[in-house]
Amino acid sequence: MTTTEPPDQRRDDPQPGGVGGTLAEPASQQATQNGGLAGGPPAAAAQPPRQGDADEGNGARESFASIVAETLGLAPGSSRRRRAVTLLVMLSIAFMAVFRDTLTGYLMIKPSVGRENDSNAEYDANKVPFTVSVRPEEAEPEAWAMVLDRALTPEEKQKLVAVENDRSGAFSYLKKLGGRPLATKATLENAPERYKDQLASSTLGGYADVFQMNVMSTRSTAVTINGWQVTDVICRKSTGHTIVHLPEQGGASYEGLQLHIPPLVDEPVLTDEIEGQGESYFSTHVIEVGGGQPSGNYKVQAIAPPGQSCQWGIKVQYTDSYQTTRWVQLKDGNGKPLRIRTDSIPTDARQEWVFIVQPWRLCDTSELRKCIT
Repeated sequence: MTTTEPPDQRRDDPQPGGVGGTLAEPASQQATQNGGLAGGPPAAAAQPPRQGDADEGNGARESFASIVAETLGLAPGSSRRRRAVTLLVMLSIAFMAVFRDTLTGYLMIKPSVGRENDSNAEYDANKVPFTVSVRPEEAEPEAWAMVLDRALTPEEKQKLVAVENDRSGAFSYLKKLGGRPLATKATLENAPERYKDQLASSTLGGYADVFQMNVMSTRSTAVTINGWQVTDVICRKSTGHTIVHLPEQGGASYEGLQLHIPPLVDEPVLTDEIEGQGESYFSTHVIEVGGGQPSGNYKVQAIAPPGQSCQWGIKVQYTDSYQTTRWVQLKDGNGKPLRIRTDSIPTDARQEWVFIVQPWRLCDTSELRKCIT
């Protein structure tokens, strides 16, 4: 028969006497209705009354908060304020860890851009400032002379009149025969008197060898050419044997530059029919390329001494946006010093012919009555 201790003899501590020496559980304070029977099952513990749904929600939140607090290392029983502050701090640290690379990149963007700009500027400054190409003028001038190293055959002279019976046809045909075209030099009527005096006091040829000069630059900033020198002039006797003329029908003019070989003072000069004609080109103009600007294309008339064929080079002065100013020798596409050939009318030609326009015929200049029609 199970008994309970009198109220005055109860103790809170468990007493020995359990099976195997274990501590015996305290007896229940209230027996069930059938718990008085000997050998019956132990009385069930009384259950606390169920709380409402709101209490269950609060308990879930408290449990989640306890888990978070335990995860963050907070002591049990910490206040909600402390837990909230700790959570915000930990979230801020996590945010910084995730986005630190972005923040670092943002903070370093200006130094990075500065270094990149410096690197690009150094690369640009080390580029070749500009390149120059030279090719003979292909267009037919207003007045011209064709120099050949051999005599024309009777059949060729007849074809110039009967088949190629105009100036353009004759010009093209003579080039096919190996002729080297020369243009009548420009008449600089508005040139300064000092330049006209130079021309009058010198024995100079009346024809010019015309070429196109193209200046290009791949630099991202501008390059300015502001000076020009002719270098390494070598002249030899012309090998011309035959001359065919198409005389001018008045003064000849064109746009571009003109110089003699060797140059006169202040050459090259401007030949355009505008203010500054006959003035030193680089005293009032520059050649500017690079920085996205189009390439510079210039027509140049070079005049060799009578009876001479000359080769020469060009040295130019340039200034760039990096405050570099220097003289450079122009080179060809193979990296060798550029050499330009300039021919003149031979002084001892064996044959000399001239076209008479109306009617179209080819006449011997030594006796104009001898014409092929």
